[in-house]
Amino acid sequence: MKSSERSSLARRMTRESTDEAAARGESLTLLKPEDVRFSWRRKTDEEVAIERIKHAALADQLSFLHEAPKPLEPCPFEFTFKWKDIVGKSRTNTCDDWETSTAFFVRRAAKGEQGALASLRETFEIEYPQKGMRFALGTHSRRNTQWLLVGVIRVDEADQRELSL
Repeated sequence: MKSSERSSLARRMTRESTDEAAARGESLTLLKPEDVRFSWRRKTDEEVAIERIKHAALADQLSFLHEAPKPLEPCPFEFTFKWKDIVGKSRTNTCDDWETSTAFFVRRAAKGEQGALASLRETFEIEYPQKGMRFALGTHSRRNTQWLLVGVIRVDEADQRELSL
């Protein structure tokens, strides 16, 4: 799928709020964040150890027909977004997507830990909001009114040529 097609699809799937998504019966939605603030907290050694055990257990759950994948390495940081939705409601979400953790690890290898964190802040507070960004939020089966941030998506905003009359 071309970037322009992906962006067009994502824009059509974007809701104003989780209330709108819930009223439509959706449990996964995209929202356009405004006034984004990205922060982090170093996890304790105990938190990382618990995550490492969980990741190993998940990797072991695959079919006996396939070789078990290497478990994901837990990120040493918890990432948080403070933001507003289009209707102005302030929100705070912990970001649990593996892509953000992977971006941290890749950037840490190139820039060191503080450089990686600064780079992520620039990406999520400046670059993505300027170019276009959506937060993917979903509900949990046991808490269907609690919306969890499951992904951050770059969505290029439409230019005049893409708008239909």
